[in-house]
This record gives sequence, structure tokens and C-alpha cells, in this order.
Amino acid sequence: MSRDVRRAAPHVVRLGLLGLGNVGTAFAALVDNDREGIARRVGLKLEITRIAVHDTGKPRGVLARQERITEDASAVVADPSIDVVVELIGGIEPAKSLILAALRAGKPVVTANKELLAQEGPELFATAESAGRALLFEAAVAGAIPLVRALRVSLVGEHIRRILGIVNGTTNYILTEMSEKGLSYAAALGAAQSLGYAERDPAADVGGHDAAAKAAILAGLAFSADVVAGDVYREGIEAIETADIEFAHRLGYEVKLLAVAEQLDGADDGPPLVAVRVHPAMIPADHPLATIRGPFNAVFIEGDSVGELMLFGRGAGGRPTASAVLGDVIDAAGACELEGGLRFSPRHRAQIRPIGELRAQYYVAIDVIDRPGVLATVATTFGQHNVSVRSMEQVGLGDQARLVFITHLVLESDVQATLGALARLDVVRRVGGLIRVVGQER
Repeated sequence: MSRDVRRAAPHVVRLGLLGLGNVGTAFAALVDNDREGIARRVGLKLEITRIAVHDTGKPRGVLARQERITEDASAVVADPSIDVVVELIGGIEPAKSLILAALRAGKPVVTANKELLAQEGPELFATAESAGRALLFEAAVAGAIPLVRALRVSLVGEHIRRILGIVNGTTNYILTEMSEKGLSYAAALGAAQSLGYAERDPAADVGGHDAAAKAAILAGLAFSADVVAGDVYREGIEAIETADIEFAHRLGYEVKLLAVAEQLDGADDGPPLVAVRVHPAMIPADHPLATIRGPFNAVFIEGDSVGELMLFGRGAGGRPTASAVLGDVIDAAGACELEGGLRFSPRHRAQIRPIGELRAQYYVAIDVIDRPGVLATVATTFGQHNVSVRSMEQVGLGDQARLVFITHLVLESDVQATLGALARLDVVRRVGGLIRVVGQER
């Protein structure tokens, strides 16, 4: 018995694209090249009907012939024919004003703007909630990895205790080169720049700023709390030396730049108590994150019911990021047909636990004058500040003498006080590496 099956015509969704840089161009090409396939798979016919750019005189190839390009981004947002606004300009302004205007006009918004979300997220989320419209940002955190969707949908009922993440591909590439090839920091950075993994000015990446913005976004999602970039303790990788990584290897660790967000015990009826930080860390070589090489990202999630999960993939690049934007656009296009759109979980301003009140193990490297009594003097300084030493080793002799310590679990503020006291000793030439150790004492 045959059946006559007729598919309904795809629903047309008109997109207003703000920005046509690396990601914007990749996104426009993705929509154009796979328009028919998207229509078959999800029943939506996506059309980029207007594009706002900074300079309309710049050659743009096929896009200039196919799309309507303008320098007036506000006109794109205000255009009543536009169903979904895609913001790929970056930065704070005019992106913030354009997103707020779109939401208040009843249009869902998709953005990849991590800097804006990390600094102005509370206002943007509140506006989206008030307008009853979707604000989606999968591409802002980990490129093509569906991390935001996992936290907002799949794990929305899970009590998440901690998130550990390698969320910056530039720094992970640099540390991988230092670890596997023995390169200096400067040489590894140069290699990253030559391959396009690092910018000419790499400060946002190597200084941890990019990872800190992503950590703030992740913490807000995981703990339903308003967390901004200023709440995140931040250290970069500029001070990491090849000798630090070699010593970590001898102890069975790898060195990674980690974003860490933890929900701590606090009052049940108060705002969530969280600690959010970005810093280099020594992680056990058998931990899944230790195996992440090159410019890849991975995020390790620990929850009460799910136990441990890890998501892994490319965290940057035009095409991977454009793929994440496209997924959000399809979600937003469906949500704009629903009453109230996609809702945000109720949020409270988080209580932030300062890093000085946290406990960890530490790797500390100190360059010293090689003479009798130095070790006793240094060890006494640790004891005077309540820092218990688990192990100590001297590396090198004479002008190359270095003392390397691994502590037990101790308070961060006590370690910082110890480092300050050590720097004042006449037998200490330089206080070198300080790297936090993740995992159980070994």
C-alpha cells in the first residue's frame, strides 16, 4: 500500500548579519553552501538578507553580489523583515547597543562575543529574559564544541560541582611545543604566530584574558549566577619555563593553562558561593585533560549525578566557530516561533570566594646562592608562614642552583606571604615558578 507523503514548505527565516570578518564570512558561506541541506534537515530556509560591515568599499567577492551590504548596523537591527540578528562584530560597543536594541524589538540574537558577555552579561541576559527572546552564544566559549548547549539543556537539572577547562588553543599549542619539543616560551610563541595560532600581539591569549572571559561565562551557566570577567582570578603563561615543565614530567604531571570554576559549600538560601580562576596548573599525566595537544580545547565537567564528562574539539577558527553560530541560529529560529522564546534560569549575583582563601598544592622554584645553610633558611621561611613542604629537590650547582618545592594542601594566602618573605632573603636570587597542582596529593 503506497502512501503519498508531501513535506511542508520550509519556513523562511531572514537573518541580519552584523560583521563580515573571519567568522562572519565563514558563516555566510556555510549558510549559502548548505541552504538546501538545512532546509531538508530542519525545515528552515535560512536567508541572510542584510549584512552590516564597517566599510562597504572593501572587495567581498560573491557575497557582495548575493547579499545586501550596508554600513548602517542599526538599520539592519531595526529592519522589520529581519527575524534573527547575528552579531559577529566583537568588542563592547556598538555590539552591546545593537544586541539590546534587537532583543527589545523582539528579535532573537546569536553572538560569538565572549568579551561582551563576560563584561556585560547580566544586563544582556536580563534584557533577553524581559523581552522573552533568545540570546544564544555557543560560539563564544569553545568554538565548535557544543558546551553551552550541554550546560543549558542536557545538564540543566544537574548539580555541577566543578568545571576544568582548556579553553584557549593558543596557549595550549605553546605549552604543547614546550612540553614535547623542549622549546623555550619565546620559541614556542614564535611557532604559534607563524602558524596563525597566535596574534602579532598575543597578550589576550598568553595573559589569560581570553580564558578568563570564557571562565566567567561558563561559571554563570553552570551555577545560574551572574559572574563577570572581573570576578575571575587570572594568571597567564608568560612566566612558565621549560625547566618547570621538565620537572613536572619527572613527577608525572603536564602543565596546562586551566580555567577552573567551582561551586563551594555555602548557605542553602543565599547566592551561590563560587570560585573562578585561570592559571597554569600541573595536572596528573593520566588525567584526560593532560592528553589535549596543540590548538585544541577540552572541558571536564564534574557533577553529582553524571560523575565526570569531557567535551573535546577545535576551539577556534572561522569554520568551527561558524558551525557553532549556525547551530544557534537554527535554535533561535525555532524559538522565535514559541511563546516567550528560550528562557534563562533565575540568576543571582554570585558570592565570589577570593583565591587567597582557597587551598591547593603548589610547585615553587627558587634560584638561590649555593652555600651552606641556604636550605635551612628557606625551609624555615616556609614553616614560619604555615606552608607544609611535601618534597624538596636541589637542581644545579653554583650560579645555577635552584630549589624546587612541592607543598602539601595549603592556603593560597600563606603561599603568597611565603613568596614575599623569600624574595627578601639575601640568599635568594630570584623567586621563579609558582604553579598550582591539581588533583589529590600524590
